[in-house]
Order: sequence, then structure tokens, then C-alpha cells
Amino acid sequence: MSDSAQTRPLGAPRARRLPRTRSHHGRTFDDPYEWLRDDDPAVLGHLQAENDWFDAATAGQEGLRASLVADISARTQQTDLSVPVRVVHDGPDGPLAYWYYGRTIEGQNYPVQVRLRTTAGPDELPPRPTDAPADEEVLLDMNQAAQGHDFFQVGLLQPSPDGHLLAWSEDTTGDERFTVHFRDLATGADLPDLVEDVAWGGVWAGNDTFVVSRCDDAWRPFQVLAHRLGTPTPQDRVVLTETDERFWLGVDSSRDRRWVVIGAASKDSSEYALLPADRPDSPPRVVTPRSPGIDYDVEVGPDRLWITHNATLGGEAAVDFAVATAPLEATGIADWTPVLRPSLGVRVLGVDAYATHQVISVRHGGQLDAYVVGADAWSVTGSAPAADQVPGRSLASVIAGDEPGAIVPERVLTVQAVSLPELDCTRVRAIYTSMLDPQTVVECDLDATGALAVAPAHVLRRTPVLDHPEHGPYDPAEYVQQRLWATAEDGTQVPLSVVHRRDVPLDGSAPALLYGYGAYEVSIDAEFSISRLSLLDRGFVVALAHVRGGGELGRSWYEQGRLMHKRNTFTDFIACAHRLVGAGFTSPHRLVAEGGSAGGLLMGAVANLAPESFAGILAEVPFVDPLTTILMPELPLTVTEWEEWGDPLTDPAVYDYMAGYSPYENVRAQAYPRILATSGLHDTRVSYVEPAKWVAALRHLATNDDADILLRVEMEAGHGGVSGRYAAWAERARELAWVITVVGAAGVDAEAATGASGA
Repeated sequence: MSDSAQTRPLGAPRARRLPRTRSHHGRTFDDPYEWLRDDDPAVLGHLQAENDWFDAATAGQEGLRASLVADISARTQQTDLSVPVRVVHDGPDGPLAYWYYGRTIEGQNYPVQVRLRTTAGPDELPPRPTDAPADEEVLLDMNQAAQGHDFFQVGLLQPSPDGHLLAWSEDTTGDERFTVHFRDLATGADLPDLVEDVAWGGVWAGNDTFVVSRCDDAWRPFQVLAHRLGTPTPQDRVVLTETDERFWLGVDSSRDRRWVVIGAASKDSSEYALLPADRPDSPPRVVTPRSPGIDYDVEVGPDRLWITHNATLGGEAAVDFAVATAPLEATGIADWTPVLRPSLGVRVLGVDAYATHQVISVRHGGQLDAYVVGADAWSVTGSAPAADQVPGRSLASVIAGDEPGAIVPERVLTVQAVSLPELDCTRVRAIYTSMLDPQTVVECDLDATGALAVAPAHVLRRTPVLDHPEHGPYDPAEYVQQRLWATAEDGTQVPLSVVHRRDVPLDGSAPALLYGYGAYEVSIDAEFSISRLSLLDRGFVVALAHVRGGGELGRSWYEQGRLMHKRNTFTDFIACAHRLVGAGFTSPHRLVAEGGSAGGLLMGAVANLAPESFAGILAEVPFVDPLTTILMPELPLTVTEWEEWGDPLTDPAVYDYMAGYSPYENVRAQAYPRILATSGLHDTRVSYVEPAKWVAALRHLATNDDADILLRVEMEAGHGGVSGRYAAWAERARELAWVITVVGAAGVDAEAATGASGA
């Protein structure tokens, strides 16, 4: 009888090794586990056997998991509401304003989306109605919508310009293909109209037409459709079809609702077009035709376009991006006028343009921040200033600087501007957080010129951290956050963000968790986490490795960790691990590494390169068979990924380079750290087959015990894991219980058995 047929597994499942080969550029690779990609009941049987073995191998962690869930539950304010956002609709007798927000209710998995009518002007601060007012309207109860589905997530919530309808979309499998519904808010009933196979976004063009981007068989948003309510979907107008498989299409709306903004983007170039919202049957007009290597973004202001770009204007190469303006009628780069010149080391991320001011989001020194500039301030400067001399004050200086009224004086924070839908905003909203500071939403006043006023910010909401039954109130003073630097293999200094309790001994005895990602110019910012407290209060050091391939230190930081420089990502992470050990934060036998998706590739690579540096590897939805995937253009995302990893189909040098770091292809006979890989059966981005093949290869070659190599596949989930907050808590508790067990944290044996919280 096979392992997959056992009800109580006697050992880890051993996948069959079938003769399959892959040949390119005269190189042949034996791939005995490729059969796990087949649509075959034997594959599902094997995945279920893996889950059964995971359950058996970790059965002793049940009490610890329960303790971790209890930690999260105790510290979370489960009945709560989000900060309301003001939306002004086009009413029959003039503007009609509502506050839109979400409520969470203890015992319910999903938010309830509601709105509240307001007659006050834009100067009004958002309300905080603890109990639902009598005139509060329920727009969408996600708990009701989720009934009957093992998985449920909402992709968009868009009220129509007149406020009578709500467009909302759902994904009930986890494959990120959404179905759009249209709800009559007067009756609460959905209209018969359905638009299927839609990507995440969508916008209104008037009150009777909704514009979406549709996915092809490879999950690429390749087509923009305009659906007119009341007409069959086969009659939807095709606004635009993208034939270049490297490009994805997306849609957005200008704040004044006059324009539908259509973006086509690859990994290193982009193109935008404008479609009049009142004439969705007209052809979209391209702002600037695409050009290789030119990446730009368009923000539609009241009277001009604001363009964030990396083009060379006036002889200056905008490596870290710059800002230009252009007329609404612009048709090419010749129409661009520089207003913020590039400054190396200051990564300009984008512009939000309002009636009286602009908000310029930037990243400098690894920190996220934003500057507020009055609409007239640009003309006062004479020539365009550089990005390190923005003619406005930064939100961080108001929130965490040395100015009078600063909320958190001289604290290093992640500060992010919030994009608001109202054109005539009279305040700027921002979110700040750190590894010590729960997420806090504030609004800052503007003066008559549209610049930030010299006044304390209004605190709208600070994420509550409730008292723990054993550890008591959360006190940031009991913890330490710091920035370290590791020296990479080539001498580059790599930043780490580190947090731990003040009473943790720094003599190498503490357990530690080191997280990394390092791809797509995604930055891993230092943010607060309630679940992380469960590690910190058990004596853990937790660190974030800001390795190359991410965007923490600008565009060049990303470029140094992609394509033929990808190996830097892996060696940077190993250097960060060595830095933690060398500084006495932990020891290799007490250190677990964690990463997901492209960060899972990082996990697989460091497991091969430096297995002695880690006690455990937690690889979530890991991209561990990259070469096989990138060689199959028919798979979701493959063609669009060539600009991130290279094209091994046509370039033998890329093939050899990727073959040299692919985790699956470099598994060898050695002792590995203990490994837990996770996946979702319906994951479109990283197929379950990648971790399944990787784990099979590890079991075949590694000298470890069976219980050291584990795979868990969520059979009703996609790339983002399970849906619903209580299931998500249980999933995170399962992972953290494994981490704690791997390093043998103090008290883990008793806690695993009883469920009592550890120290």
C-alpha cells in the first residue's frame, strides 16, 4: 500500500521518480518529479499524503499553536472599524458626501462595508462611530457573501459616481480571477450583470459603464473592456488589447472622474493612455508611446499631467526617477516639462495631485516618506529643484521629527501618504508605523497655500494592542529596534532592521527569525506586527534583511539583485545571518530563515549555499523551480518575468546562470536545515508543483531525518494563503509553532503539551 493511501502515515511520502528530461542549448536536465505537474488523481493523492505527514510530524505542536492563536486573539481588538474615507457623489441636487468605512465584528471572519451620510464640508474630521448609527448603510457584508465558499476574497469596491450602485468583485478559489457584481444600494440586491475573469481593479466611466482589465489563459490582464449595465457581456466593448505578452494592462480613474487611465506595464517600461469617462466608446489617447527601458507613471491633476519617470531629460538620467508635468493633451515625451530633477539615492515613487497641493512619495536612506508641496510652490523655485530639495515639508518631519507637536519625536518610522479620492482635500492623510509602533493613521492640516501647516497632526486611529493575560499591556519601551549593516561578499553594506526585548541576552543564546525577500524592487519596510510579539515575548530576536533585488536603497539596489546579478540577493542574506551571529544576537543552531514567493527562492538558494548557517528554513509559496517555469511561456506570468530573471529560452548564458542557482536543480547529498514549505493548490503565481518537487528532491538526497523536511499544501487557497482572519491566525500560528519548535525556545515542550503561553 502506498504512503498516500495510509490513514496514519508511517513515514514521509516518497514521490515516484519517473524518467523525464528537459533539453535546451545542448544541456539536458533529468527531472524525475515533473509528473507532479500533471492533472492526475495521483498528484492530489501525493499532496494529501504530504499534508498527512505534516500533521503527524507536528502533532506535538498542537498546544503551542493554540497558545499562539490565543496570543493573537487576546491582543487584537476584534470588533473595530477602519478610518472612514470621504467620497463626494454627483447628486441630483448637487454634491452628496458620504463616509465609507469597514467594520469588523468579533467572531466574524470578514469586514462589513458601510457608509454614513455627511452634510459637513471637507474640513470635517472622520467620525469614529463605535456603535452603528441608525442611518449607517450596509453596502456589503462580506461574511454573508462568503457563505458556501471555502475561500473568499474581495478584489474591488467601487461606488458609482452618483452613489446609487456598488461594483464589487469576488474570488472564491484563490486563483485571483475575479467576478464583478453590481449592487443596487437602494434595495441591497445585485443586478443580473456579471463580468468574469477580471483582474484586481476596475473603474466607473459614468454611472452606467464599468471598465475592467480581463485575464487571458496565462492570467495576464491583456484586454480592457467597457461593460454597459443591462447589456450581455459578449457585447462588452473592447477598449484595448495588448498583444505584447510582456505587458500587463490595468485601469484607474482620475480624481475628478473625467478620465479612465489605462496603463500597460512590463518590468522595465510602460505606456499610459487616457479614455474620456463620458465617452467610453471613443479610442483611448496615448500620453507617451512606450520605449524600451523608459518606465513612467501618470497622475491626472486638475489642469495637467504629473509624470513620475526614469527618462533622461535635459541630459540628466533619472536613475532614481524624477517628476515632470505635461498638458492633458500630451502625446509624447517632447511635451514633458521637468519640475523635480533626479537625485541619486532619493527614489521618487509617485505623485498624488489634488486641487491645492501635490504629495510626492519618496524613499531615501531606506526610509519611506512623502513631501507636501503647495500648488504654487513650484513656480517660486525658478528652475526645477532636485529630488533631495523638494519645495515642501515632509510628513515624517511632522510626525516623527524634532518639530513642536511631533507625535513620536525623533523616532525612525515608516511614513506612507494615503491616496484619497477627493480632489478638494484640505488635509493630507498618512500612516506611520515601525517595528515598535502599531500602525497609526493621522491627518495633517494645510495652510492657505496648500503647504503643510505648522500644527500638530490629528491622530485618527492607532491600531489597538490589547492587554495580554500574562504579559500585560504592550509597552514599546520594553523592546529595542535598531538598524545594523552587514558586509556583503563584494563589500556592499546591506541594512538589517532588528527588534527584540530589552532583557534578551546578546550572547548568542537567543533564538532568532531572519526574514528576506529581495525581488521586483519591493521594499520590506519595518512595520508593526501583533503576531510578532508572540516571538519577541518568547525571547526571540526578529530581523528583516533588506537585501539587493528589493527597492530599499533605490533603483540601483534593485538592479544589483536581478537578472545576471541575482546571486547578490542570496549572498547578501547569508551575510546578514552572519552579522546577527557575529553581533551576539543569535547562533546558527538558533536561527530560522523565512521568505515567501520570490523570497522563497531566496530560502531555497541559501539552504543549498549555506545550510550550516541556519537551524530551519520557512519557505512560503516558494519559487524554487524557477528555470523550469521560466522555460514554459505557456504558464501564467512566465513571459512577463523574463525582464526580471532573464530569458533562458533564447540565451544560453541566462540558462546556465539560472541553472546555477535554482534551488530544485542544486539539491545535493548533504545535511540541510529543517525545512517547512507551504503552498496553495490554486496558486496562480507560484504553482504548488514547485515546492512539491523541491521537497521530493530534498527527501531523496538530503541526509536528514524524515521529520526534518515538511510540505503543507492548502487545498482551498491561492498565493495569498487562506482567507478569513481566523483561518489566517491559525495559519500563522502553525508556522510560528514550527519555528519555535525548531530552535527549541525556552518552555516550548511544556507549552506544546498544555497550550500555556511561554515566557
